[in-house]
Amino acid sequence: MNYYFDLILFAGLAYLIGSFSTAIMTCKIMGIEDPRKTGSKNPGATNVLRHGSKKAAIITLSGDMLKGFIPVFLITQFQPDNLTIALVGLSAFLGHLFPVYYGFKGGKGVATYYGVLLGINWLVGLIGIAIWLTVAAILKISSISALVSFFFTPFVLWHFSQSIELTATITLMSLLVFWRHQSNIKHLIEGKEGKINKT
Repeated sequence: MNYYFDLILFAGLAYLIGSFSTAIMTCKIMGIEDPRKTGSKNPGATNVLRHGSKKAAIITLSGDMLKGFIPVFLITQFQPDNLTIALVGLSAFLGHLFPVYYGFKGGKGVATYYGVLLGINWLVGLIGIAIWLTVAAILKISSISALVSFFFTPFVLWHFSQSIELTATITLMSLLVFWRHQSNIKHLIEGKEGKINKT
């Protein structure tokens, strides 16, 4: 009975942590326009970079990754069974996508996804990020870089972990990221997707 209570408690706390929007708070503190009201209207690092500053984007990226990484890393220290780790990671990720503090309207989950992945398996996380960086360096398009990375990441995780719970969770998260990128996929098909700001 205690196991299931702990499971619900840890998942709930992870969701509340994931619901915190680094982009919105960073822009508010730095006097930058609310990312939900400009550009792609996505409260994420790429939109903050395009319409704010590099510093704000780095803070946003780091914060969004940490809110995925910290709950997963901590739970691996206290209750390291794969089901608990998977549900805590998924809850933190869902908090970012559907934050209770902001009317359940959140970001697309890219940075938080990587944070969760690094918490589960740092090597798989680094491989996922390396795929993103490689595609981004070649194509200069953030969305397609993420989508390519998220397509391959579940296979990489399965290779290293052989865990059904962890791989199924990361697969679900990958599918949710694809769903959240519907408009980006449409723009990619139409050749209208914006490139990463290099200034």
